[in-house]
Amino acid sequence: NLELVFFLVGCFECCIKCLGGIPYASLIATILLYAGVALFCGCGHEALSGTVNILQTYFEMTRAAGDVIDVFTMIDIFKYVIYGVAAAFFVYGILLMVEGFFTTGAIKDLYGDFKITTCGRCVSAWFIMLTYIFMLAWLGVTAFTSLPVYMYFNLWTICRNATVVDGANLCLDLRQYGIVTIGEEKKVCTSSESFIKMCDSNELNMTFHLFIVALAGAGAAVIAMVHYLMVLSANWAYVKDACRMQKYEDIKSKEEQELHDIHSTRSKERLNAYT
Repeated sequence: NLELVFFLVGCFECCIKCLGGIPYASLIATILLYAGVALFCGCGHEALSGTVNILQTYFEMTRAAGDVIDVFTMIDIFKYVIYGVAAAFFVYGILLMVEGFFTTGAIKDLYGDFKITTCGRCVSAWFIMLTYIFMLAWLGVTAFTSLPVYMYFNLWTICRNATVVDGANLCLDLRQYGIVTIGEEKKVCTSSESFIKMCDSNELNMTFHLFIVALAGAGAAVIAMVHYLMVLSANWAYVKDACRMQKYEDIKSKEEQELHDIHSTRSKERLNAYT
């Protein structure tokens, strides 16, 4: 029974030590980043696919032949960008978590396995600069994602007004959004059958809400980047102060050793003179 008690106490102390070394602030920021990126990439991809179906079905648009860059080609490019963003920020979140673990270990155990070095401070400063750039990039992504939300909101408003106001002839022209060139006329009006089918379909409502969720995911990624900036700045300041403290302790230890050596030398000289 006594051995079991010692075993449980040892396991408890080990668990407390492991939990104490977890960078909780970086962990929260990583979870928020992954959630935001997952929402943006997943919902954004499905919303783009729904947009393609809406353009082909209700606006009667077709893909351009050859190497002409049209709206469908741009949507395919955006999809590949989404794949790259998902992979890149998955790796970046892991790197920031690793940096948080090493920084936490360096702060809590100055003379243990982790040593505070100039290289470590440079790595922390580099992560701060990189995270700041990514935060600005996500701000741009958030602003760009708000554009399709605005477009679909206008379309949803037209559908709602068409059902409320009888005899209203409202039209949505894709040329005003830059989706097609000025020479092409791709528009639907409330009097057309395709417009009525589009408003009654579940695809329009689903695509609209998917873009809203993607916008929310981009906003969550921005918040995660701001959280990371605060965590990295605090870690860098802690590491800098800990490095100064470490240098002070080294100098103090060296001076005490020198004083001890001087005292020992004088004691030996006095002993030799007495002898």
